[in-house]
Amino acid sequence: MRDELERRQPTRLLPGRLPDASGDAEPRLSALAGIHHVGLRVADLDEAAERWSRQFGLTIGERHADRAYLRCGFEDYSLELIASDSPGFDHAGWELGPGRSFADLGVDGELIERPDGRAPSLLLADPDGFGVEIVEWTPRESEFPDVARLSGDLPGLHPRRLGHVNVLSEDVQRLSRFYVDDLGFRVTDYLGDEGIWLHLNADHHVHAMVQKSPTHFHHFALELADIGEMRVALDHLAKHGRWVVWGPGRHGVAASLFAYIRIPEDDLIVELYADMEQLRLDHKPRDWEDTPHSSNVWGTLPPRTYFRFDEEAIEIERGQLQALGRLPD
Repeated sequence: MRDELERRQPTRLLPGRLPDASGDAEPRLSALAGIHHVGLRVADLDEAAERWSRQFGLTIGERHADRAYLRCGFEDYSLELIASDSPGFDHAGWELGPGRSFADLGVDGELIERPDGRAPSLLLADPDGFGVEIVEWTPRESEFPDVARLSGDLPGLHPRRLGHVNVLSEDVQRLSRFYVDDLGFRVTDYLGDEGIWLHLNADHHVHAMVQKSPTHFHHFALELADIGEMRVALDHLAKHGRWVVWGPGRHGVAASLFAYIRIPEDDLIVELYADMEQLRLDHKPRDWEDTPHSSNVWGTLPPRTYFRFDEEAIEIERGQLQALGRLPD
């Protein structure tokens, strides 16, 4: 992560389920409103900005010597690209709610300057070393819905918004405690002892973590309107040599339509999703059985390579070696 911040340990380590799992303890309200952006380190800034724009329909906004900012629609920005010799995930950006401040969070971090007169942000790291950036609330330019707004630069096919991030962790209990205890996220669901989904607003989740080794960033998700738009997006990505790692399908947990796309250049996966579950005000965390139905109600589990980011896994997917029965020894 930027400036190689040391791993930050959570303030409380308690055994068993998180505080709100049974409903006996009410978690504090978070000062955070939701996800703001994802930051990626890239080897070639110009190539990466053009690639994300051309393939995923993101609009290039501000450009600087070492950074580029892209957005899905009318938001501030959804993707921050950072020139680096070590490509990969850098950080997830989270937005404070209106009228909230860094002091409301009560966590320590490094104040950093942001481009073009934006207020400074707070940078820290979670227990797994993943970057966390807290930014101040950015008021919308218009109170009207995006579909009613005019634009001179949005492409015909573009995501509605950035929805969430997902990571692989060797200790999901420790990692989730940091987000719940220190940042005020709330638990949505458990998948046995293998996964935890967290929310900040009505969306089923803005962060998810799966118990896997080694620890690695897995994916960020871009929302589409429906499965018809997903079909158009997948046809478009296929023309650019992209392949679907898993999907299309329908998650049990979160209820969303999904398709996962491998991005080897940036050492991650992108999920295209639609129709995510919206939580009721009286939502309580649920315990899902770890069954195929929980992962995909349409019935197909992910290939083993879905949780891998090594070169062999990528070549297995690229050549469809698993389906052809030609897996390496």
